[in-house]
Amino acid sequence: MTLSIGLDQWYPRMVEWRRHLHSNPELSYEEKETSAFIAKQLSDLGLEVATGVGGHGITALLRGAEQGPTIAFRADIDALPIQDEKDCEYKSKVPGVMHACGHDAHTAALLGTAAHLCSVRDRLKGNVKFIFQPAEEVSPGGALGMIRDGALEGVDAIYGVHLWTPFPVGTIQTKAGPFMAAADEFQITVQGKGGHGGLPNQTVDSIVTASHLVVNLQTIVSRNVDPTDPCVISIGSIHGGSAFNVIAEKTALIGTVRSFTAETRDLAERRLKEVVKASCEMQGATAEFEYKRGYPPVVNPQRETELAMQVARQTVGESNVMESPFIMAGEDFAYYLQQVPGCFVFVGAGSEKHVAPHHHPLFDIDEKAMLLSAQWFTRMAEAYLG
Repeated sequence: MTLSIGLDQWYPRMVEWRRHLHSNPELSYEEKETSAFIAKQLSDLGLEVATGVGGHGITALLRGAEQGPTIAFRADIDALPIQDEKDCEYKSKVPGVMHACGHDAHTAALLGTAAHLCSVRDRLKGNVKFIFQPAEEVSPGGALGMIRDGALEGVDAIYGVHLWTPFPVGTIQTKAGPFMAAADEFQITVQGKGGHGGLPNQTVDSIVTASHLVVNLQTIVSRNVDPTDPCVISIGSIHGGSAFNVIAEKTALIGTVRSFTAETRDLAERRLKEVVKASCEMQGATAEFEYKRGYPPVVNPQRETELAMQVARQTVGESNVMESPFIMAGEDFAYYLQQVPGCFVFVGAGSEKHVAPHHHPLFDIDEKAMLLSAQWFTRMAEAYLG
């Protein structure tokens, strides 16, 4: 008999918890009420709960009937600064803030896992630590603070789930080795010489210079990076000028670099500086350049990934478990894996009704993915402690 038998009864509560959180989202570093709500559910289960871990983070320890290893499961709890444009009963009540990435469902699935494992604690040979982390969406992220505050003390392995609408519900994917990309940020401020729009010869046009930059930066990936090594350089915002007949003195650009290896990460940063400098000099402009290293790549150890996929096959069937492609999104779960072994997996949450991409105003998930996540967590606990 497996530990997951009886878990289904918690699914309605998962839906209830998720919809409450979806209706009441809080931004990174502001998750006060979210944290209080989670802590209340965990305390009601009789777990050993610690609050204020790394900010608004929470840990809860379930001690099994016998001594043994400690496995940790992590969920993230923060929302995004996006206006919810869905038409549903659990639409966000907070203007300009919504759960547009699935963190509400991650939290609900882990709460359901905790509730169920409490009911079978007499069959656990070891402990389970539940980690509810704030501020995953904003660098430097909440993982480092939780680690500094001891969230991983006594933990032998850690596992996490991300619900992912590009993958259909009923599937699970992950990958050994580099899996999710390092996520860096940069900001460029082009300094030109402003003037009359009809007298461009008397100016140094910062917008024209910035336009050359947008194009020139793309050659770093296409002509400098090994084509077999994934890398992305994207400009996310460009702002300059204020009137139709004025040539802008300054133009600001911000963007991101995504990579998987230290060599490519270093190359991209170095070439960015060189291309920015040369492109501005070509136009007679100058630039201020800032580069901020964000989350490192998520690197799943081979052994723990094999176990995660084995358990996934028990959960959704052989044909529904696949090796994931590289995911260019970033995740501060990477910091946990630098401390203890484990694995991060993607549980499919997409369907014909749930096609909006992550970080989109219409984002939603197939909620059955929460039950599959909880089943996978429970079976992972059984693999370690059963």
